[in-house]
Amino acid sequence: MTLTKKKIISVVGARPNFMKLAPVERELRKYKSLFIHKIIHTGQHYDYTLSRIFFKDLDLPKPDIYLGAGSASHAEQTAKIMEEFEKVVLKEKPDLVIVFGDVNSTLACSIVCSKIHYKGGTLPVAHVEAGLRSFDMKMPEEINRIITDSLSKYLFVTEKVGVENLKNEGIEKNKIYLVGDTMIDTLVQSKSRISRSKILSKLNLKPNQYILSTIHRPSNVDNRKNLFKIISIFNEISLTVSNYNPNIKIVLPAHPRTLKMLKSFRLSNKINRIKNMLLIEPAGYTDFIKLLGESKLVITDSGGIQEEATFLKIPCLTLRDSFERSETVKLGTNTLCRLDEKLIQMKIKEIFEGKYKKSKVPHLMDGKASQRIVSIVKSNII
Repeated sequence: MTLTKKKIISVVGARPNFMKLAPVERELRKYKSLFIHKIIHTGQHYDYTLSRIFFKDLDLPKPDIYLGAGSASHAEQTAKIMEEFEKVVLKEKPDLVIVFGDVNSTLACSIVCSKIHYKGGTLPVAHVEAGLRSFDMKMPEEINRIITDSLSKYLFVTEKVGVENLKNEGIEKNKIYLVGDTMIDTLVQSKSRISRSKILSKLNLKPNQYILSTIHRPSNVDNRKNLFKIISIFNEISLTVSNYNPNIKIVLPAHPRTLKMLKSFRLSNKINRIKNMLLIEPAGYTDFIKLLGESKLVITDSGGIQEEATFLKIPCLTLRDSFERSETVKLGTNTLCRLDEKLIQMKIKEIFEGKYKKSKVPHLMDGKASQRIVSIVKSNII
């Protein structure tokens, strides 16, 4: 008896999604006799450096369908993705849709699936990176997480606290699977490629002699007061670290949104005047992880970088008021600093004096999350 292949659609829209998808796609590729797998790119991140270059860098096949959502308000972007994705689903008739993380594409596509009825029920959704909660309802991502989890049939959770979060929200136990983090799978699978990166020599950097930073969150860069404060924090950090090593640089791969707001708020000159500040173009995945792994520490407002820094045992200072990745703080290298200049300075001194907290890698950061996910998918839809 010949099995009919099951069709799976994976939806991505922004940089973090690509790294979460890559190992799942690679694992599904092993079962071509069982699955037809298609990748839908919503176009939520339309900048080339933040999108297409990552497909090449991560050895991802070209997306099968590109929706071209582009940039807009949350409501406009979500609505456009929903409108275009519904057409895709009605045409393709998949057996499962996989969504990743907490971006608008994740929310939009899970809502579409929940309203489409065929094959005896609604179209099932699998949410990779389910259960994370910041408990900060001012974060658009928190809204996206809660709604997506409530609509998903398969909840693939990265850490134990995520399981508890879902249970506390009344999610049925048989929908919840603790699998680990596919972003770490990508890092593990890319080690040899990362080791060959020439980004340090290109930027004239030496290992352990620079601070890496990423700043792009709207609450930080779309608010002039907060962005001004962050630049002032960078300036103070530059002065502090020069006492330990006058050659230490602060390397900032500048997100298009950050550059736009620096210019809009007339703060470009202020950041350019900081001693040893090095603004560079956004780096591809391989070059960025090379920069992260060889840095003295990372200062970020990103979510995923907290995980990667913990795995690589690089001290991480997070400039946010809330966080959703508790293991990176409890076990890993991460410290939630908000925009507290005194706390940041204290942690900088601890790092440079070798007094920063000892960390360990959480047990499910083992590079096998995608294997667990595909094994569960096989068991349930074949």
